[in-house]
Amino acid sequence: MTKQKSPLPEQWLQNQKAAKATQVAFDLDEKFQYSIRKAALDSGFSPSDQIRTILGLSVTKRPKRPRLTVSLSPEDYVQLAEKYDLSPEQQLEIKKHVLDDLIHFVDKS
Repeated sequence: MTKQKSPLPEQWLQNQKAAKATQVAFDLDEKFQYSIRKAALDSGFSPSDQIRTILGLSVTKRPKRPRLTVSLSPEDYVQLAEKYDLSPEQQLEIKKHVLDDLIHFVDKS
């Protein structure tokens, strides 16, 4: 008897396994949260991976391009467009200006 090949790509099968995991949230005092987040930052981990490390659980490989993210609403784009003298529809140009602002923030620090 031969093993039947799955109709789903391997990546999808792995994502399917991950989807079965249960996310657990912890309400900790700000001091504890800060300590864990700082340790994660110092180690190059996400807070979730830092918690897994503390618990002695395996950690998946680090992302190749760790990113900072922010959610922008349509109203945010309107406000940023005004700030940068652009149209709210010019989201790519707005993103470039935001990136410049973030770089200047770091340079000033």
